[in-house]
Amino acid sequence: FMKNKILSVHNIKVQFFSNKQFYFPWQKREIVKAVDDVSFDLFEGETLGIVGETGCGKSSLARAIIKMTPIISGKVLWMGEDLSNYNKRKMQKIRREIQMIFQDPLASLNPRMNIGEIIAEPLRTHYPQINTIQIKNEVKEMMIKVGLLPNLINRYPHEFSGGQCQRIGIARALILKPKLIICDEPVSALDVSIQAQVINLLKNLQKDLKLSLIFITHDLSIAKHISDNILVLYFGKTVEIASSRDLFHNPQHPYTKKLISSVP
Repeated sequence: FMKNKILSVHNIKVQFFSNKQFYFPWQKREIVKAVDDVSFDLFEGETLGIVGETGCGKSSLARAIIKMTPIISGKVLWMGEDLSNYNKRKMQKIRREIQMIFQDPLASLNPRMNIGEIIAEPLRTHYPQINTIQIKNEVKEMMIKVGLLPNLINRYPHEFSGGQCQRIGIARALILKPKLIICDEPVSALDVSIQAQVINLLKNLQKDLKLSLIFITHDLSIAKHISDNILVLYFGKTVEIASSRDLFHNPQHPYTKKLISSVP
């Protein structure tokens, strides 16, 4: 049984100039290598965990995949197509298929919109021809899927808890029926008891909707729970990539061993 490869990342590099305020005229601005020569493949219905400490380039890698951050070299293949020469219009089509869930649930939701409008926004952007009644039905259906009561559709983000806000973010990401969801530390801002609920929700949705996930986290125990394969990043470089089981039973790199030993 061969799974289809949906995403291939080949040797990508992302660099930023250091934001140090003061330079002498003869000094070169420091270059920070956020992502340095990272490669991996992702197959249909699989979850890849990307693990590393804060500032190791996890989010830069995620943003580079969907072209929110420019790549210096290397390429990203989506369904076998190279995204590097895609323009804005072509990328718009790809963004229907790749959605993102962000770290801070409340900050990623617009406080002036009610949650019905928030969840419906991607539909209105990508499919302007859909009528209002149809949109409302789809939004309510999606709310039920992520465990929110449809009668809350006219409430505003500040009326919800962190866990509920993250469910709203998940509903917004799923409304376009994407093939891949990039979860950028989606549970790090939540209480531990709620983390498990959100992760189990993601796992169930993945089964139902045949989703692929890239799950970014600095917490190895969460990565182990949700991922098929885990990629360990250290200062923008891949130090190890292995199946979740192998990584925990037989870590190869000293940095991975350290990470595992620090798991409570």
